[in-house]
Amino acid sequence: MLTTVSRWRGFAMLAMASLLTGCLALPQTGLFAFRLAVTSLGIEEVRIGPYSLKAGLDTSDLTSLIASSLGAGSLPVQATLAMGLGLPAGMPAVEMSGFRWTLDMPGVDPVQGQYQQDVTLTPGDDAKLRLPVAFDILTTDPQRMTPMLELANQLASQGELPAGSELAITPGDLRGLGMTLPSGLFTPTIRLNVGADGQLIPQR
Repeated sequence: MLTTVSRWRGFAMLAMASLLTGCLALPQTGLFAFRLAVTSLGIEEVRIGPYSLKAGLDTSDLTSLIASSLGAGSLPVQATLAMGLGLPAGMPAVEMSGFRWTLDMPGVDPVQGQYQQDVTLTPGDDAKLRLPVAFDILTTDPQRMTPMLELANQLASQGELPAGSELAITPGDLRGLGMTLPSGLFTPTIRLNVGADGQLIPQR
């Protein structure tokens, strides 16, 4: 009897893993990596030192504003990365116990964090998440300050990540179909590149 139960449990776990595995490259509005969909990715707001900016607004005076705020040391830059996560049609809803993430943008050191809350993933109803991104504009290194200023300007003016950025997401445990898949074996790290036109490109 126990052997039969174990076989059925193993079969169910394999079936769920099969649903959650695979690799399809689709446009930014529907990118699937092991059937987890990053449906949107953009910058909602940027804070540079004392200035709070809404993404997409005119930033023609941003450089002069930043220059007036720069002193010895550094100037903090904070941004909100808005991201949508979902599942394709036909898949069962699952609960993800958070995830680890790393964002690598040109000109600054990688930013990383841990999304601590559970995320409900349901086909056709994307989860809207917000990730805090922060780095410093270093005034003590002129060679690094210029690309940092350009990056901050682009985040605020265009409301999107610059081309060449890389986002990595390591999902937590997945719960669904009456079982739990532990993070790691069936939930590998998703790695995405940002193309020149803002398109998300999965790394292979």
